[in-house]
Amino acid sequence: MDAFFASVEVLADPSLAGRPVVVGGAGGRGVVASASYEARRYGIHSAMAMGEARRLCPGLVVISPRHNRYGEVSAQLMTLLRAETPLVEPVALDEAYLDVSGAHRLRGSSAEIARSLRARVGSQLRLGCAVGVGRTKLVAKLASKAAKPRPGPSGPEAGMGVLVVSSVEEEAFLSAQPVRALPGVGPRSAERLARYGVTSVAELRELGREHLVRLLGATHGGLVHDLVLGRDPRAVVPDRPTRSIGHEETFERDERDLAALESRARQMAAEVATRCRRAGLFGRTVSVKVRYADFTTVSRARTSPRPLRTGAEIGALAGNLLADLPVERGVRLLGVHVSSLGAAEEGSGEQLALFESPRGSPGAPDWSRRAEAEAAADEVRRRYGSEALGPPRNAPDRTRRGPSPS
Repeated sequence: MDAFFASVEVLADPSLAGRPVVVGGAGGRGVVASASYEARRYGIHSAMAMGEARRLCPGLVVISPRHNRYGEVSAQLMTLLRAETPLVEPVALDEAYLDVSGAHRLRGSSAEIARSLRARVGSQLRLGCAVGVGRTKLVAKLASKAAKPRPGPSGPEAGMGVLVVSSVEEEAFLSAQPVRALPGVGPRSAERLARYGVTSVAELRELGREHLVRLLGATHGGLVHDLVLGRDPRAVVPDRPTRSIGHEETFERDERDLAALESRARQMAAEVATRCRRAGLFGRTVSVKVRYADFTTVSRARTSPRPLRTGAEIGALAGNLLADLPVERGVRLLGVHVSSLGAAEEGSGEQLALFESPRGSPGAPDWSRRAEAEAAADEVRRRYGSEALGPPRNAPDRTRRGPSPS
């Protein structure tokens, strides 16, 4: 998808059309999650510090992320993709691989499917996308990137929209790519290769397998060697299971107060629980990620004997984990994640606690009723915004002081 988060926001507010728009954290430590092509002409890109983005473009429009809305649009996108073929592997909210080899008799050639799909995304979702067609995952992904629009001096310059790389063109297409375009070649690997004068796939191909393994290690070196020769055995795997669901936040100022961090962790836990319910999942393991002022990062995890279905349960475990960490050092980033996921279905194998008080007895939490209440709260937030409801402990004290007004 083209500048997905930013494009969704422009669609919601047409007055933003043609203006430099970014989605991300507005605070001093916020980062850009998505940038419109009008913003990219200033050199702004995702993962850039928001302060730097504002410096590059003083008239920048900054919008806080609405992940619920992006998830809804993503679900609509995946429905469109699965109408073409059941073999759809989502990579992120805005990206997926499709295996259309079994759809040719019904839908036409791969190129025809690509053009039809792009047109339907444009007409039904009113959003732009780029489609790459290739024999392998690598070629298809690189082709989709090459087909995207480009930021120009007076606005976005239209890309091809669809790029088909035939098997005959594949070697020349790959040879022209930079080494960073390959999976397994990160910034450090690219820097190491550059010291040997290798910056393109064509130059990389000349090194040979033995040299690549020596430079990049046995695993990455072997994979990269196969990729540069057009050998990409990775299949399209539909419905890849979600491994974890989490939420992270970078604070504008280092936080040293444990109570404040626990409060923020409860809010994150409520968001994580909402996303779990939306995906029809529950988790058993809660992990807390803390990044200190000196950028040292630590994480702690704890597994529950029973499925965790509510934000209160997740938040309680997260708070216990936080209490064991030296937060007085100053915390710049906090994250709450849930893993060991399973399908939230009746009879899903929940282990009953041997010594737990019966449901309904005094002092015993009724987690099923609490889960129902939180599901109702999900619907309120969906309709009225994420700030419409929050965990009770985080609500401001509205107790009246003094005489009541007459």
